[in-house]
Amino acid sequence: MDPQAQSAATRDIAALAPIIPVLVIDEADKARPLAEALVAGGLPALEVTLRTPAALEAIRAMADVPGGVVGAGTLLSPDDVRAAKEAGATFGVSPGATDRLIEACIDADLPLLPGAATASEVMALVERGYDMLKFFPAEAVGGAPALKAIGAPLPKVAFCPTGGVTMDNAPSYLALPNVLCAGGSWVAPRAAVAAADWARVTQLAREAAALER
Repeated sequence: MDPQAQSAATRDIAALAPIIPVLVIDEADKARPLAEALVAGGLPALEVTLRTPAALEAIRAMADVPGGVVGAGTLLSPDDVRAAKEAGATFGVSPGATDRLIEACIDADLPLLPGAATASEVMALVERGYDMLKFFPAEAVGGAPALKAIGAPLPKVAFCPTGGVTMDNAPSYLALPNVLCAGGSWVAPRAAVAAADWARVTQLAREAAALER
């Protein structure tokens, strides 16, 4: 899958809902009910970050949840790509991009949402064929005003901002013409997940799914 096909696939995923939950899962046995709660609330695209020992097992548990589209976040190396693909991830997300990571995703047929924070990084990825990118770390590098400014000379590139995105500031990102969706962790608070408070997660997902874009 070449970068253009990858971007087409990630654009389709970004169109599913205004928010992609960014999930840090500590207990794999919570993964399936968490996915079910988020999908029930209207957020079908799920990013499981590879930041915990339970992440790959969580992806396996979520992969067959009806209506869900499960991806792996924090892809840093070709080994991460291969492990995510084997676990059942249908897309990948990275905080940045390297040639080795891109080539691994091409070889694995894994659609990649590569990260960029500057105009030069965006331009380098456009040269490789990517036009759907992650803007990270969004708030730390200037937030919605920075992303709006990048969009002026690069209007054909679409973004999913993540990093400091909340229910309060998400609307400022979603209002931008170059933003298709945003990624956020607030829809699955670790305390709610630990307590198996799936009703709370579904309610937060419903609120996020109702955001305008």
